Amino acid sequence: MSFDILQAKILDKQNPTVVGLDPLPDYVPRHIMDRHIADKGETLKAAADAFYEFNCGLIDALDDIIPAVKPQSAYYELLGAAGVQSFKKTADYAKAKGLYVIADVKRGDIGSTAEAYSAAYLGGVKIGGTELFPFDFDAITVNGYLGSDGITPFLETSIKRDKAIFVLVKTSNPSSAELQDQEIGGRTLYTVVGDLLAELSKDTVGAFGYSRIGAVVGATYPDELKRLRQRLRHTFFLVPGYGVQGGGASDAAHAFDDRGCGAVVNSSRAIICAWKKTGNSGRDYAEAARSEAIKMRDDLRGVICFK
Repeated sequence: MSFDILQAKILDKQNPTVVGLDPLPDYVPRHIMDRHIADKGETLKAAADAFYEFNCGLIDALDDIIPAVKPQSAYYELLGAAGVQSFKKTADYAKAKGLYVIADVKRGDIGSTAEAYSAAYLGGVKIGGTELFPFDFDAITVNGYLGSDGITPFLETSIKRDKAIFVLVKTSNPSSAELQDQEIGGRTLYTVVGDLLAELSKDTVGAFGYSRIGAVVGATYPDELKRLRQRLRHTFFLVPGYGVQGGGASDAAHAFDDRGCGAVVNSSRAIICAWKKTGNSGRDYAEAARSEAIKMRDDLRGVICFK
């Protein structure tokens, strides 16, 4: 099962880190961007190719110490069709290097539209007599606040193609409380959503004890994270909010069960933009990212006991 693969990679590397590959033009060192501009002009294609080169360098520097990457589609869609191509190529390169790829697409719709999204990102499409796989990610993020109509199409594709999804439950942003903390029948809304995910996926539990529907729960809300971990014992957590957003290792630790399993913690800018702090104009971006990723790994190891 898909989360079994991710958990095995985490245990193999003793590192529950996922690196968000979320480039912007200002995040790419000038020597990379300038070379592509010189070749292709000040174009979206030049920026997209620079993104891809930057990502490949990051992956090469990190693939032996991290289990997973999480490219966020918005950063690539910013560059139009060329950016989407870079998004796909980045995922393919990461998978070829043995990394688990979570596409942060946060799709949320119902009916045939949800089926199309799930087929695009997790499944396949038939062209004539041939089934083709447009993206073939290992897992994606889903906005489940449309209810089960917006979740089950993704779950069904996940079962068919041995994939997984992470559904937004308690997000890391400050204004999440405006909606997610509201009470419904004595339960907070994020708890209602978490319980729904557990019910929908109760028959999909794998070898490590986790179902195919994971939950996105921010490290910026450690108390809520702790309560959800106790409540959702068969749910794998994707934990944003570590680092730049203010969450620390001790906060993220609440996402893990008593075996030190069941969660992966995201960091994006702190790792991919680490070169901005070295004073070397980004020529050491890969080394700077590796150093920051090792620091994060060791930080998490200090509060998580893998069994």
